[in-house]
Amino acid sequence: MSLTASPRFLPAVLWADAASCLASGVLQLAAAPMLARLLGLSQGLLVQTGWVLVAVAAFAAFLARSRPVPRVGVYLLVAGNVAWVLGCIELAFTGAAQTGLGVAYLLFQAIAVAAIAALEWAGVRRATPTAWA
Repeated sequence: MSLTASPRFLPAVLWADAASCLASGVLQLAAAPMLARLLGLSQGLLVQTGWVLVAVAAFAAFLARSRPVPRVGVYLLVAGNVAWVLGCIELAFTGAAQTGLGVAYLLFQAIAVAAIAALEWAGVRRATPTAWA
């Protein structure tokens, strides 16, 4: 059995997604004024996406706790993660971030979220039917 087919793989990746979304969301909500100055991003954007991240964290945690893990929910989460990656790349290269640190922050998020989405995709595609029970 491969690692991605393990019944524990996908829930673990979902918990990692939930934790990273919650950490980023709380950071953006708690430190929006400071981050806006450092990253050169709009404070409103940071607050709005902070709330989105908190909501996504709750959804990922719900999926991680569910038995069986609902495939449709994971596909929806992967699609949202892909949209987040594309949004970060667009913001990084259209001048929304007014500092190099802001561009780096957006590109780091894009890379990290793409990696999590790839792991979720691999987990949901490789899981055996018995792993969903």
